[in-house]
Amino acid sequence: MFHPIEIPFGCVMLFNVVDLKEGVSIEDVELTLGEMCNVVKNNYGDDKGGFIGGQVFKYAGFISEEGSVGAESSAEKEKAEKVKTGEVAIITYWKSFEQHEKSHADKLFKEKFDELATFCDDTHELGYEMLWQGVPE
Repeated sequence: MFHPIEIPFGCVMLFNVVDLKEGVSIEDVELTLGEMCNVVKNNYGDDKGGFIGGQVFKYAGFISEEGSVGAESSAEKEKAEKVKTGEVAIITYWKSFEQHEKSHADKLFKEKFDELATFCDDTHELGYEMLWQGVPE
Protein backbone atom coordinates (compact mmCIF):
# COMPACT_ATOMS: atom_id res chain seq x y z
CA MET A 1 0.00 0.00 0.00
CA PHE A 2 2.79 2.44 0.80
CA HIS A 3 5.53 1.00 -1.39
CA PRO A 4 7.56 3.03 -3.88
CA ILE A 5 6.33 2.89 -7.45
CA GLU A 6 8.35 2.72 -10.65
CA ILE A 7 7.00 4.71 -13.55
CA PRO A 8 8.03 3.38 -16.98
CA PHE A 9 8.88 5.87 -19.69
CA GLY A 10 6.12 6.27 -22.26
CA CYS A 11 3.21 5.97 -19.88
CA VAL A 12 0.46 8.55 -19.40
CA MET A 13 -0.33 10.37 -16.17
CA LEU A 14 -3.80 11.47 -15.17
CA PHE A 15 -4.00 14.31 -12.66
CA ASN A 16 -7.36 14.50 -10.91
CA VAL A 17 -8.11 17.50 -8.70
CA VAL A 18 -10.87 16.82 -6.20
CA ASP A 19 -12.32 19.95 -4.60
CA LEU A 20 -14.18 18.96 -1.44
CA LYS A 21 -17.35 20.73 -0.38
CA GLU A 22 -17.09 23.26 2.41
CA GLY A 23 -17.20 21.45 5.73
CA VAL A 24 -15.98 18.14 4.28
CA SER A 25 -12.59 17.10 5.61
CA ILE A 26 -9.97 14.73 4.28
CA GLU A 27 -10.91 12.39 7.12
CA ASP A 28 -14.52 12.36 5.83
CA VAL A 29 -13.40 10.96 2.45
CA GLU A 30 -10.42 8.82 3.50
CA LEU A 31 -12.30 5.52 3.49
CA THR A 32 -14.03 6.26 0.18
CA LEU A 33 -10.73 7.30 -1.41
CA GLY A 34 -9.02 4.17 -0.12
CA GLU A 35 -11.78 1.91 -1.41
CA MET A 36 -11.76 3.63 -4.81
CA CYS A 37 -7.97 3.33 -5.10
CA ASN A 38 -8.11 -0.34 -4.13
CA VAL A 39 -10.72 -1.00 -6.83
CA VAL A 40 -8.33 0.45 -9.41
CA LYS A 41 -5.25 -1.32 -8.02
CA ASN A 42 -6.93 -4.70 -7.67
CA ASN A 43 -8.99 -4.76 -10.87
CA TYR A 44 -7.19 -2.82 -13.60
CA GLY A 45 -3.52 -3.49 -12.86
CA ASP A 46 -2.66 -6.16 -15.38
CA ASP A 47 -1.52 -5.67 -18.97
CA LYS A 48 -5.14 -5.67 -20.11
CA GLY A 49 -6.16 -3.05 -17.53
CA GLY A 50 -3.12 -0.83 -17.94
CA PHE A 51 -2.88 0.61 -14.41
CA ILE A 52 0.76 1.11 -13.34
CA GLY A 53 0.52 2.94 -10.02
CA GLY A 54 -0.86 5.97 -8.29
CA GLN A 55 -0.57 8.49 -5.50
CA VAL A 56 -2.98 10.64 -3.48
CA PHE A 57 -1.99 14.02 -2.06
CA LYS A 58 -3.82 16.55 0.07
CA TYR A 59 -3.28 20.21 -0.64
CA ALA A 60 -1.05 21.64 2.10
CA GLY A 61 -1.37 25.36 1.37
CA PHE A 62 2.17 26.22 0.38
CA ILE A 63 2.74 28.00 -2.93
CA SER A 64 6.19 28.22 -4.50
CA GLU A 65 7.15 31.77 -5.38
CA GLU A 66 10.30 30.35 -7.01
CA GLY A 67 8.36 28.00 -9.24
CA SER A 68 5.46 30.31 -10.12
CA VAL A 69 5.43 32.82 -12.94
CA GLY A 70 2.77 35.50 -13.24
CA ALA A 71 0.74 34.34 -10.25
CA GLU A 72 -1.40 37.11 -8.84
CA SER A 73 -1.70 37.50 -5.10
CA SER A 74 -5.51 37.12 -5.24
CA ALA A 75 -5.12 33.77 -7.02
CA GLU A 76 -2.61 32.68 -4.39
CA LYS A 77 -4.97 33.68 -1.58
CA GLU A 78 -7.85 31.85 -3.25
CA LYS A 79 -5.73 28.72 -3.59
CA ALA A 80 -4.60 28.95 0.04
CA GLU A 81 -8.27 28.99 1.04
CA LYS A 82 -8.49 25.41 -0.26
CA VAL A 83 -6.62 24.33 2.85
CA LYS A 84 -9.73 25.20 4.83
CA THR A 85 -12.22 23.46 2.55
CA GLY A 86 -9.95 20.68 1.33
CA GLU A 87 -8.49 19.64 -1.95
CA VAL A 88 -7.05 16.30 -2.96
CA ALA A 89 -4.91 15.39 -5.99
CA ILE A 90 -5.16 11.85 -7.30
CA ILE A 91 -2.32 11.02 -9.66
CA THR A 92 -2.44 7.78 -11.61
CA TYR A 93 -0.12 6.27 -14.21
CA TRP A 94 -1.41 4.13 -17.08
CA LYS A 95 -0.01 2.31 -20.08
CA SER A 96 -2.50 4.21 -22.25
CA PHE A 97 -5.22 6.82 -22.00
CA GLU A 98 -7.65 4.37 -23.61
CA GLN A 99 -7.07 1.84 -20.80
CA HIS A 100 -7.67 4.58 -18.22
CA GLU A 101 -10.96 5.56 -19.85
CA LYS A 102 -12.11 1.93 -20.13
CA SER A 103 -11.43 1.30 -16.43
CA HIS A 104 -13.21 4.47 -15.37
CA ALA A 105 -16.27 3.60 -17.45
CA ASP A 106 -16.49 0.25 -15.66
CA LYS A 107 -19.40 -0.13 -13.23
CA LEU A 108 -17.15 -1.23 -10.35
CA PHE A 109 -15.07 1.95 -10.53
CA LYS A 110 -18.00 4.28 -11.27
CA GLU A 111 -19.78 3.20 -8.07
CA LYS A 112 -16.82 4.26 -5.92
CA PHE A 113 -16.14 7.44 -7.88
CA ASP A 114 -19.81 8.45 -7.67
CA GLU A 115 -19.60 7.96 -3.90
CA LEU A 116 -16.56 10.27 -3.74
CA ALA A 117 -18.35 12.83 -5.95
CA THR A 118 -21.07 13.29 -3.31
CA PHE A 119 -18.39 14.98 -1.14
CA CYS A 120 -17.16 17.28 -3.94
CA ASP A 121 -17.94 20.68 -5.38
CA ASP A 122 -15.83 19.90 -8.41
CA THR A 123 -13.47 17.31 -9.79
CA HIS A 124 -11.54 17.40 -13.04
CA GLU A 125 -8.96 15.07 -14.48
CA LEU A 126 -6.28 16.14 -16.92
CA GLY A 127 -4.11 13.75 -18.91
CA TYR A 128 -0.40 14.16 -19.63
CA GLU A 129 2.06 12.27 -21.80
CA MET A 130 5.53 11.80 -20.30
CA LEU A 131 8.32 13.77 -21.97
CA TRP A 132 11.18 13.24 -19.50
CA GLN A 133 12.07 11.49 -16.27
CA GLY A 134 15.25 11.13 -14.28
CA VAL A 135 16.86 10.48 -10.93
CA PRO A 136 20.02 11.86 -9.33
CA GLU A 137 23.19 10.17 -10.53
